[in-house]
Amino acid sequence: MMPRVLSPMPRTPIAAACLSLAVLTAACATNPVSGKRELSMLSEAEEIAIGRESDAEVRREMGVYDNPELQRYVSDVGQRLAALSQRPNLPWTFTVVDVPAVNAFALPGGFIYLTRGILPYLDDEAELAGVLGHEIGHVTARHAAQQYTRAATGGIGLAILSIFVPATQPFGDLSSTALSLAFLKYGRDDERESDRLGIDYAARGGWDPTAVPRFLQTLSRMDELSERGVPNWLSTHPEPAARVIEAQPLAAKAASADAQAKNRDEFLKQIEGVVVGDNPKDGIVRGNTFIHPVLRFTMEFPEGWDVTNTPSQVAAREPGQPYYMFLQTVDRPRGNTIDEIAARSMTAAKFREVNGENVSLGGLEAHIGVYQGSLPGAGKVMMRAAHIANGRQVYLIAGFAPADAFDKIDRQVDASVRSFTALTARDADKVRANRLDFYTVRRGDSWQSIAARGGALVRATELAIMNDHAVNEQPQPGDRIKIVVAG
Repeated sequence: MMPRVLSPMPRTPIAAACLSLAVLTAACATNPVSGKRELSMLSEAEEIAIGRESDAEVRREMGVYDNPELQRYVSDVGQRLAALSQRPNLPWTFTVVDVPAVNAFALPGGFIYLTRGILPYLDDEAELAGVLGHEIGHVTARHAAQQYTRAATGGIGLAILSIFVPATQPFGDLSSTALSLAFLKYGRDDERESDRLGIDYAARGGWDPTAVPRFLQTLSRMDELSERGVPNWLSTHPEPAARVIEAQPLAAKAASADAQAKNRDEFLKQIEGVVVGDNPKDGIVRGNTFIHPVLRFTMEFPEGWDVTNTPSQVAAREPGQPYYMFLQTVDRPRGNTIDEIAARSMTAAKFREVNGENVSLGGLEAHIGVYQGSLPGAGKVMMRAAHIANGRQVYLIAGFAPADAFDKIDRQVDASVRSFTALTARDADKVRANRLDFYTVRRGDSWQSIAARGGALVRATELAIMNDHAVNEQPQPGDRIKIVVAG
């Protein structure tokens, strides 16, 4: 969690103007992939304009992963694929964003993104080409433009949505998404078409096309585990198991003597040392504990709650219940005392204080209060919130629930709020990012023993899936596998 604002994707002037113009000038156009005439709400120039402005927002909110060599490598593979597509003249860009979720996505106009979180789950360059080719397919077949039109006209926003808007009004539209990072979903037909296009582009580029169903199998294994966390590829690219079955014969047909490249060694060289999981500069989650070594504090969220960390907010939710907590920074409202600051902040959010007190948390002045108010999509809620003054910024920690259920969580929320403590410089220095490394399997090794020997930074099942194995399939002596090590 860094002190910057994560806000709903704005309807930028150009994007809004393009959309308004498109609504007025909707006409039939030829789809670049299918060759069929279809209703087109956006011209190519409008796609590019929308994509370019949205690209700036994605880069600002997610961050670009700081590894120029890796960025060049991914871009080179992507550009080779894009040149083989039906729309080679788009201003294609390929970017690795600094997000731990396993995901890849596309914006209209040729703007393609991989999260750093997907890289450890790819096994070679052919799989990378398959994923990039799939996303290129969403652009060339105009799926991204069609989805944007549906989303924008429905007020959903393009790529990134958030419950809270820290700088102005802390509490936004709860109905838009449960937690940060929600991407647009594609229908089954769109996915099938993009899988086919990804296979075609990869094969024509000389890569092994069977890598596409191979990575879909990895996604299927992840789906079976139903991992918790922020929305990832599995929530935006549905039914990987079914897609494996459909993609396998297509890949087999596309395979040839000229399409066999995997380039595994080069790919592994490029991803060696990539950050796995949270980046300490944004704070890290370990179990239900949040630690921020840069801002030098730590706190505990309620046991058993799902905790999600983004660059500008940490959010937690009790599984299956409308009970939430969040931690973020806000610009310091005017006020000489901490209770004045809290009052201005909550009044701006249209919340009324029921009771409150000034306390010290982590050696900082704080005000803890219980408030009544309403949130769009949630109705009337009760909230316990702490405003903690830290120079020109204020930490805001809050937990809320429907008004008639607040008593069920208030004790947990209060304990969590009061767990906020300062982190010593020595302890902060000990916090390091987990990184990807390699290991040669020895006789007697298992995923369980390898994971345990590495400090259980990842589960044995994750380690197996990361290395293109079924969870019940053990590694063989001599295999060079990916592992996760403490930085």
